[in-house]
Order: sequence, then C-alpha cells, then structure tokens
Amino acid sequence: MGRRREGRETAVQFLFAHDVHEGAGNPSPEEQASFWDLHSATKGVREFAEVLIKGVLQDLPKVDAYIIKSSQNFSLDRIGGVERNILRLGIYELLHTKNLASAIIINEGIEIAKKFCANDSSRFINGMLDRIAREIRPDEPRQKRGKKIEEDVDPADEPTSEAQA
Repeated sequence: MGRRREGRETAVQFLFAHDVHEGAGNPSPEEQASFWDLHSATKGVREFAEVLIKGVLQDLPKVDAYIIKSSQNFSLDRIGGVERNILRLGIYELLHTKNLASAIIINEGIEIAKKFCANDSSRFINGMLDRIAREIRPDEPRQKRGKKIEEDVDPADEPTSEAQA
C-alpha cells in the first residue's frame, strides 16, 4: 500500500476517534500524542496524515455543509462515524487538491470504505462524493464507466530503477 493511501486511512482513523470523543476544533497535543502512540506510521505517512487532519478540521463547517446539502433525508449524525469522516476527507481533497482528479479522490474514499465499513458503505461513499464532486468541480471531465481508475501514487512510493534491477 502506498504512503498516500496509508496516510488517508490514518487520517480517517484519527478523525473518527476525534469525532467519537466529541472533539471540536483542533485536537489537543495530548490527543495527538495518544493517537500516534497507538498508531505506528512512517514519517511520510504521518506527515501526510497530519496535513489532511489539520485541513479537514480547519474546514469542518464548510465540509459538513456539503455533506448536509448532498445527503437526502439524512442528518449528519445519522451517517455512520467512519463514513462521515471518509466523506469529510474526500470533500476536503476535492476542495484543496485540484491537481488530483475527482475520480481518484472518489476511488480512494471507496477503497477506504471497503476496508473499514459495512458492505454497502462503499456505494454510499461513491454516490455522495460523486454528487459533491459535480458541485465542487463542475467543469472537470467525468470518468467513463468501466474505465480503471488509478490509485493516487506518490512518486516516493514508486520503486527506483535500482530496486527493479
């Protein structure tokens, strides 16, 4: 698994734990230290996860507004905690990582949901993020059905030519 996927998964785990403990605003240094004591991560994974965590929490009212607007007949608290935080992460990336295609962001959310959620959750994440992506990035071309979506790969995760030899 690449550093970026692992960083996203770690960020979702942190956001979920912060959410469960009714965290509001920025997490305390104690909360952060406690989380990192329990979750070993490489330096690169941790740095990427921390950027995502900080960004999501700073934009939380705006991010949650997209969820509320796009979820039909569901209040924010009726959406499962893990699913809610996968959506938050995906929306944050849709808003702030313009160099990353919506299809990749959506796919990353789907894959994280498959790992951490119930069976139907990945379909829910797909539908919600697709709907929100169309609003946030209306001019971006849409992925054609059936076309394989590439994973978001950090060049640092790619094997070097020496490793391939």
